[in-house]
Amino acid sequence: MQQYLLSIYQPDGDPPPPEVLDPIMADISALNAELKAAGAWVFGAGLRPASTATVLRAKESEVLITDGPFTEGKEHLGGFTVIQAPDLDAALEWGGKLARALRWLSVEVRPLVDESERACDAPRG
Repeated sequence: MQQYLLSIYQPDGDPPPPEVLDPIMADISALNAELKAAGAWVFGAGLRPASTATVLRAKESEVLITDGPFTEGKEHLGGFTVIQAPDLDAALEWGGKLARALRWLSVEVRPLVDESERACDAPRG
C-alpha cells in the first residue's frame, strides 16, 4: 500500500477558544480511531508554532542557523498524519474526512516516495 502525508495548515496566532477547539479535537480523535480500525493509520503529530522552528542551511563549509520558519506566511504546517491507502482516491477520502473535522483549515494530501524508489529519483517540483 502507498503511504500518504496529510498535512494540516493553520493560521499563525493563538488557538481558538475551548468552545471552538474542543469539538474539533473530539472529531479528530474519532477520525484517528476510524483510521486505526481501518488499518490506514501509520502515525501523526501536531507541531508547535512556526515561531519555534529553526532553519539550517548549508553554505559552503558552514551551516547557517536561522530562527523562525523557512518561509514567511500567514499559515504554516501545524500538524500531520501519515496514512496508508490503496490509491490516491482512498487517500483523498481520508483527507476529506480530516478537512471536515478541522472545519476551516486546509489539508494537503501528498504521496510519500515509495521505499522501492530512491530519493534522488523522486519527481521534483
